[in-house]
Amino acid sequence: MTEGVLTGFTVAVTAERRRDEMAALLTRRGARVVTASAISIVPLANDDALHAATAACIGLAPDLVVATTGFGFRGWLEAADGWGAGDRLREVLGRARIIARGPKPCGAIRAAGLSEDWAAKTESTDEILERLLAEGISGKRIVVQEHGEPQTEFVDALRGGGAAVVEVPVYRWTLPPDVGPVRRLVEQITAGQIDAVTFTSAPAVKAFLGVAGDSRAAVLGRFGSGGTLAACVGPVTAGPLIEHGIPVIMPERYRLGALIKTLTDELPRRSVKLNVAGSTLEMRGHAVLIDGVAHTLAPAAMAILTSLAVRPGVVVSKDQLIAALPRGNDGHAVDVAVARLRTALGSGRHIETVIKRGYRLRLDDPAA
Repeated sequence: MTEGVLTGFTVAVTAERRRDEMAALLTRRGARVVTASAISIVPLANDDALHAATAACIGLAPDLVVATTGFGFRGWLEAADGWGAGDRLREVLGRARIIARGPKPCGAIRAAGLSEDWAAKTESTDEILERLLAEGISGKRIVVQEHGEPQTEFVDALRGGGAAVVEVPVYRWTLPPDVGPVRRLVEQITAGQIDAVTFTSAPAVKAFLGVAGDSRAAVLGRFGSGGTLAACVGPVTAGPLIEHGIPVIMPERYRLGALIKTLTDELPRRSVKLNVAGSTLEMRGHAVLIDGVAHTLAPAAMAILTSLAVRPGVVVSKDQLIAALPRGNDGHAVDVAVARLRTALGSGRHIETVIKRGYRLRLDDPAA
């Protein structure tokens, strides 16, 4: 059962394509979802660069074609059909050896009535490059279907091996017309309000960090500390974050559904669980579960509870709690926040007032 398993967590979705599907899957599991598409896809039918590359591909009569994504390969043929060049393109591709970067492009190749020569088991261009160089490609004509951004190192290596290469930019990314949602997401991450961010493409990661601007270091700091979990669909997507030394979770199978499952498994593992006043408290992003029942907390109340949970059973002074409040303030603000926290928890028994010293969680005696 996955329903409600992410209750209390806030997860951001940065994808444009399949954004609504991802949001629905996360919401069904109880997560609060924030959507902020980091990139926007250029419509293929209007893409002059793709039109020109398609004509070059047909004129080249390639020996080899590298299909990197199923979505891109299908879109390429659909765009060619729209220009009246679809039949000619299929004819040219049918005479070439087609190499697929994994099972998704294989499916698109077969759906087009074509067949792949072989597919990379690791779903990486590194595997393709190693095999092609071992075979020898001097004098070969190769078409590379890109997947969102130029495959510079891959293409340079092919050319270094003596091949003539045509790059086909099947879909290109730009920043969305309105980057406001991405900027708001950056602010939420730096404020500690986002538990996880999902990424489904490397260009989206790069665009997101670019929009972060002066807050980039703070965002990377949240990812690096584990305060906000970075969840990527696969190693190519994770690459820009790994370059910054950011720990990333990703599924064994590089698929959207597997990404959601990995996130569903991982986030609850990271929650803090405490036995307090005869109850089990589980700390989550914007809520606390008391014996499995969710209690949504306001930011100030959650800040107080989080500070107490960092040192469970230890008295935390008012000055320390003032510093933990989102807007600081004074000792009275702490007292108000604690009162509201007790109300939200449905009982005052969980938090003990220590006169003239501060507050602490009333932990159960482990030996009791």
